[in-house]
Amino acid sequence: MDELACFVPGMLALGSFGYDPGEAEKFLALAEELAWTCYNFYESTPTKLAGESYSFHTGKDMTPNTSWNILRPETVESLFYLWRLTGNKTYQEWGWNIFQAFERNSRIETGYVGLKDVNTGIKDNMMQSFFLAETLKYLYLLFSPPSVIPLDEWVFNTEAHPLRIVTRSSVD
Repeated sequence: MDELACFVPGMLALGSFGYDPGEAEKFLALAEELAWTCYNFYESTPTKLAGESYSFHTGKDMTPNTSWNILRPETVESLFYLWRLTGNKTYQEWGWNIFQAFERNSRIETGYVGLKDVNTGIKDNMMQSFFLAETLKYLYLLFSPPSVIPLDEWVFNTEAHPLRIVTRSSVD
């Protein structure tokens, strides 16, 4: 499973609100379980930063396939949506832990860099643009009140740009 797939818990959580309560509960429960898996990608390494991809084998712990980290936003995006939709502060705690790991391992004098290896903490020499545009934005929103970009008025595109929801009645 790639860390890139960790947007799915947020997608399922958002989508769960379009179903009747019984179905919504199932989607939300799946979203929460997948978010736990994604968070554990981070918790499983010495630096507390996730590798790029993991394998799962019956009866064994997950194992990393690739051990670099390029400051991806997908997990914190899902944590943001889950916190906003459930109010469960666990998602804020997980986000704070991830932020602290970025501060400890990726912060340099001029910004942040990825890691060549999440097990050793060896840094690369590049800060991806999505770290500022998405990762830090979702971390900021995770600790902002729900009145900041309310989800019933705004939607985020795949690059975390907020777009106002326009209803048919508002354009007529």
